[in-house]
Amino acid sequence: MFLSIFDIFKIGIGPSSSHTMGPMVAASRFLSKLENENVPIARFRATLHGSLAFTGKGHGSDRAVILGLAGFEPETFAAQPAERALEAIKARKTIVLEPFGEVRFAPENDLVFDFEKALPLHPNGLTLEALDEIGHVKVREQYYSVGGGFVATAQELVEAETEAKKVDEIPYPFATAAEMLKTCAETGLSISELKMANERAYRSETEVTEGIARIWKVMQDCIDNGLENDGILPGGLNVRRRAKALHGKLLVRQNSSQKLPENHTDWVISYAMAVNEENAAGGRIVTAPTNGAAGVIPAVIAFWQKHMQEMPKGSVQEFFLTAAAIGGLIKHNASISGAECGCQAEVGSAAAMAAAGLAAVRGGTPEQIENAAEIALEHHLGMTCDPIKGLVQIPCIERNGLGAIKALAAASLALHGDGKHIVHLDDVIETMWQTGQDMHESYKETSLGGLAINVPNC
Repeated sequence: MFLSIFDIFKIGIGPSSSHTMGPMVAASRFLSKLENENVPIARFRATLHGSLAFTGKGHGSDRAVILGLAGFEPETFAAQPAERALEAIKARKTIVLEPFGEVRFAPENDLVFDFEKALPLHPNGLTLEALDEIGHVKVREQYYSVGGGFVATAQELVEAETEAKKVDEIPYPFATAAEMLKTCAETGLSISELKMANERAYRSETEVTEGIARIWKVMQDCIDNGLENDGILPGGLNVRRRAKALHGKLLVRQNSSQKLPENHTDWVISYAMAVNEENAAGGRIVTAPTNGAAGVIPAVIAFWQKHMQEMPKGSVQEFFLTAAAIGGLIKHNASISGAECGCQAEVGSAAAMAAAGLAAVRGGTPEQIENAAEIALEHHLGMTCDPIKGLVQIPCIERNGLGAIKALAAASLALHGDGKHIVHLDDVIETMWQTGQDMHESYKETSLGGLAINVPNC
């Protein structure tokens, strides 16, 4: 099993990796398919199924599909050109795009929310069609947005082509945490060193290092933007940004002699909320491993660097490589999708990744690192995904702050031990998957249960 660090950490836009980035990526892939098949087309049609239909408008899935069909991609997304493109499409009922020319697309008719039929392989499904002048479907493809910005066709899901590359192409393959620890013991390498060696099968070490630096820079910018902006988040819930005000109070408090028990936790929460408020506003974001959980990892790194101790040179890279190894195991053996397994798969996975990364840079052994990830994920088991009004705001923003605090505690607890423990990461990952399968669909990003129906949202 091999998932690149750049599969786990993707630069994109908010508010959702599965509901915003995924549909945009799917539409982009559909355009590439049409180019390869070279068929004349006159009209596009898109249908959102399952969770994409139920919470699509709150997550901007409709906008994402339209912009994807207009040639926009998450990593290079620019807000102002996108808004101009959307307005033009709505006014003209056409998408003008090389090499297809003018293609008819009236959003009110050609973008369908199917609340009746979920596609069979994942709750987040969409169907994209290209039609000719007389309305015959020339090309149809179904895509699944499986979390973290990953997109796959039905065939790819069945064949698992998006999750695994040939194991003989990498020097240290591992599909479970037990295999990972065994390889560490046999080679004397750390988890981050295993991960770097595997990454180097596909790109140079310089490319990996520069890629990680870029990811961390986008995360830092996201924190800074979130701490500088206030006001009301879009979407209709009238949720007020709080990170800036909280951060301002903390800056005043740090010059005070008053010792409060929440001094440390409030800093962590302010960084995590800053990221997820930016995400909710549709800002530039890094999946970590998803948008809904994007605040946990940057908050933990920022807190440790700013308030505990400066990380030695190379430590941030070690953090990300270790976190990516854990995230890859969770995705391969369970899920990072809230629509598939609830928020345990999103914030729970992020907390496990952050705890492992922090344990690594604090000098933990592979066994202590695995234990840190296990503790963090275990204590998110059963967490539902029930966003009010389908928006990545309540309870998502606060939940990232609490997830970051759990990650810090899990790393500390693991480092106080010797790495020996009864419940192992593989056990918890399997339990998370089973819990997700048992969880009622109302609690898996459909906004049909829990807080989403018990709290007035208008």
